[in-house]
Amino acid sequence: MCRALISPVLGLLLMAQPSRALDAPDPVTPTGAKPAPHGGSSAAELTGEVETAPATFVLGGWATAYGQWNFNRPVNGITHARGFDNRHANLTLSEVAFDAQWLDQGLSGRITLQAGATSATYYASEPALPGAAYANGSDAQLWRWIQQANVGYRAASLRDLQVQAGLFLSPLGPEGMAVRDNWNLSRSNAFFGLPFYHTGARANLPLGSEWTATVAAYNGWNSAVDKDVGKALSAQLTWARQGSGGLSLLYFGCNERAADSLEGQAWRHVFDAHLTWSATPRLSLLAHLDAGWEQHALGLHHWQAAAVYARYQVADTLYVAARADGLRESAPSGASAMFFANGAGPVPSVASATATLDFRPHHRVSFKLEGRHDRAGAPLYFGRETLGDGWKTAYVADRRSQSTATVAMTSWF
Repeated sequence: MCRALISPVLGLLLMAQPSRALDAPDPVTPTGAKPAPHGGSSAAELTGEVETAPATFVLGGWATAYGQWNFNRPVNGITHARGFDNRHANLTLSEVAFDAQWLDQGLSGRITLQAGATSATYYASEPALPGAAYANGSDAQLWRWIQQANVGYRAASLRDLQVQAGLFLSPLGPEGMAVRDNWNLSRSNAFFGLPFYHTGARANLPLGSEWTATVAAYNGWNSAVDKDVGKALSAQLTWARQGSGGLSLLYFGCNERAADSLEGQAWRHVFDAHLTWSATPRLSLLAHLDAGWEQHALGLHHWQAAAVYARYQVADTLYVAARADGLRESAPSGASAMFFANGAGPVPSVASATATLDFRPHHRVSFKLEGRHDRAGAPLYFGRETLGDGWKTAYVADRRSQSTATVAMTSWF
């Protein structure tokens, strides 16, 4: 296994971060000086040293709930390998999130807190590291409430170079974490397979009014705390033009294998590109390509992924969207999967076709109805006769395909 009615994914955000981040909610008016505790006057206020509210401060939040029917009628109630819409015949609170952003004289920051089923999937592959007498351990439970948290500084004297540090949504791929900002309800197979987040530092340099270059160093692939001393390196070039679309070209390199693995430690190369085009005022198109490889002790291990999207505005409050996507992985004999696996080993391919109806009767609510069909090159999904109990014995995937119908409501402020 990191819009504005899906404005181009590459749109320059409040903090100019080319990532899986949300567009800012509607701005709010700064509130002035911070109040002292219990309404009294603080020492800083009396000496004139009190800080004022940031020039721009945006507070927002969203919640998403869904109900789903899997036509396999899986005995365990699991719609497998789908990430965040993964429960059959249930009404599920997928995500609740609170988001704060600020910008003041070059200083910037963002914090997004999360809860619900989505947060558990988000950190499912976070490394578990032990603690000691004077140091805490680290695992998914420690970090699961944080979706992103970072700070930055923009130096006007250095051509508006911005340096940021913290936990970021991954820049790989065009889809985002918030359902409201995606054309479809569910995410593509590549989104689920690629990383959701990174912890580290990055620098963004504007190259004119439409281009931005970004270089970064991260702990790794879905690692709030790194499991080794190696670091991931990333370089990205983005282009965005209001009303036209956007482009992202990205290289990401990392070492994700454990030192004692059969594969040994090998450098993983990832190339990612996506293009958004506003073909007409009502029709938008998007294409995503991703490929990578490792040359490790067992041989050449590589993958390719692709997705095409289309979205059409039928009326002021109604949109229809479609997506076709797939991912193919080629693993040497004996190698563990980088993406999808069952008990027998890596699943060589996954693909899906998705159609979504998006009704927005109010500017802060979306109702989505979606049909999706998944197919895999080996058993990956569950049916009515699935073996295992999920506790003492793992469930055994016994289906190569699954079809679902899902309805969801998401609202935000």
